[in-house]
Amino acid sequence: MNMWIIIFWTSIVFAITTLFYVSTRIPNLIEFANLAEWGKFKQFSLGLLITLGLTGMIIFCIDFINAIICVMYVAMIWALSDFAFWLMDKLGHITFEHYYAGWIALFISIITLSIGWYLDHNVWQTTYELETNKNIPNMKIAMFADSHIGTTFDDVGFAKHLESIQAQNPDILLISGDYVDDGTTRQQMINATRALGQIKTKYGIYYVSGNHDKGYYGAIHRGFSENDLFNELKKNDINILQDESILVNNSFYVIGRKDYSVQHEQGGKRKSIEELIKNLDKSKYMLVLDHQPVEYDKEAEAGVDLVLNGHTHGGQLFPFNQIGKWIKANDSIYGHEKRKNTDFIVTSGISDWAIKFKTGTKSEFVIINIKKGK
Repeated sequence: MNMWIIIFWTSIVFAITTLFYVSTRIPNLIEFANLAEWGKFKQFSLGLLITLGLTGMIIFCIDFINAIICVMYVAMIWALSDFAFWLMDKLGHITFEHYYAGWIALFISIITLSIGWYLDHNVWQTTYELETNKNIPNMKIAMFADSHIGTTFDDVGFAKHLESIQAQNPDILLISGDYVDDGTTRQQMINATRALGQIKTKYGIYYVSGNHDKGYYGAIHRGFSENDLFNELKKNDINILQDESILVNNSFYVIGRKDYSVQHEQGGKRKSIEELIKNLDKSKYMLVLDHQPVEYDKEAEAGVDLVLNGHTHGGQLFPFNQIGKWIKANDSIYGHEKRKNTDFIVTSGISDWAIKFKTGTKSEFVIINIKKGK
């Protein structure tokens, strides 16, 4: 929790700094004769007024958080543009009559944020090919996480994405948490879950909860509780795994872990990976669903075969995704890696939550083809 407090206050300071920077640069774009006579304070006040006005428009069109994201990106790109033009002046003695650095920064910002919006609100398929020495049939796994229904798509949009997953004819469908969010309505949850229950697979559908599935603001806020969600999932033949395992086709286990937040935010307890597999047949393939990519070393030491995670949204925004890697906010941010004999895959998520841009990744569902090695 201390980490999130640090991130929150760091974001506030950064947001204020970027608002200040943009406000100081905007007057340079305005060319009329008397502006130079205004003085620094009046020029800054004009820039601040324009910045706050544009920010207010974005808040009206989207929301407060994404308005701040937009301003932060404009400020970062503008600072880089100013630096590039400063280098041209100092090293190449190239100067310009007009303030092109600002206009170029605005143009690049619009392009960057537009691409980020597109990458967030559209969904791609990402495919992985894995091999195992264990005796299991060749299997096609479909997996998604972080649908946060009601954010980038509603229940109808979710059903359309499920059609794309069904078209891949998967043997099994796995959901690694954050299926719903605080902004999901009860009817959206019901309709989406009915659509989910219509997916046809050989081995069924399996779900583990994420930190948003419980709801941070309570059942009254969104109209349903976590138990209501679980009941609806069960009604539609979706297997819920909360520190449980199921032997499927007498050839592989699906092991579902309670979310890390149960223990570290909600004061509850979740079983260790050792407790979860101690009575399992280790000769069979062991597949673990765990919303957050944590405890990789323990899961690798335990000898499970595949761990599937979500939660990180692939790092979400560049360059903050790189910062997440440097500070090791999670054991992994995105993609596939292998530790000892365990494969780990983190998806960037099929949707999003509060932030409506993905500049460091894209929205996706995952197909994993598992084949027996030679």
